[in-house]
Amino acid sequence: MQILDATPAHAAGITAIYNQAVEHTTAIWNERTVSIEDREDWIAQRQGAGFPVLVALEESGEVLGYAAYGPWRPHDGFRRTVEHSVYVREGLHGRGTGSALLRALIERAQQQGLHVMIAGIDASNEASLRLHERFGFERTGVLREVGTKFGRWLDLAFLQLVLDPDAVGAPPDRPQGAHRSR
Repeated sequence: MQILDATPAHAAGITAIYNQAVEHTTAIWNERTVSIEDREDWIAQRQGAGFPVLVALEESGEVLGYAAYGPWRPHDGFRRTVEHSVYVREGLHGRGTGSALLRALIERAQQQGLHVMIAGIDASNEASLRLHERFGFERTGVLREVGTKFGRWLDLAFLQLVLDPDAVGAPPDRPQGAHRSR
């Protein structure tokens, strides 16, 4: 398995994984499938904004899974926090693809000097929750019944990973000793 930055050539594989999750799981809380062109645009927009879209590929070039992150919230104060997603092709769960993608995504976030990575996961998705906890993510809370899909209410679990736990003092965009206004 190879982990690479996605290109438009990977959009069809990403689209198939995305649409399967939309139609059959609560991993994605959308109810509409997307086109290959939509995913090509999404890849370009993410990468154009400086965020990674990674793919896990078989030797044949087939997309096994994908992962990405982007802004967690639109406000300036959150610029060093990202929210991520990891999706694996149906039938391949538990074989290390998700772990490989999450590891690569965390490494990329650390290289970019980000501080926190957030995961928003269907609270009933124990496999995804355990995967994240193996990588050091901590459960920070659950928002009850904030989503709906397949005729039922869904709870959203939030997990976070501090990417630079040894960082001390003021954030790098504020000089040491600077005081926050109240």
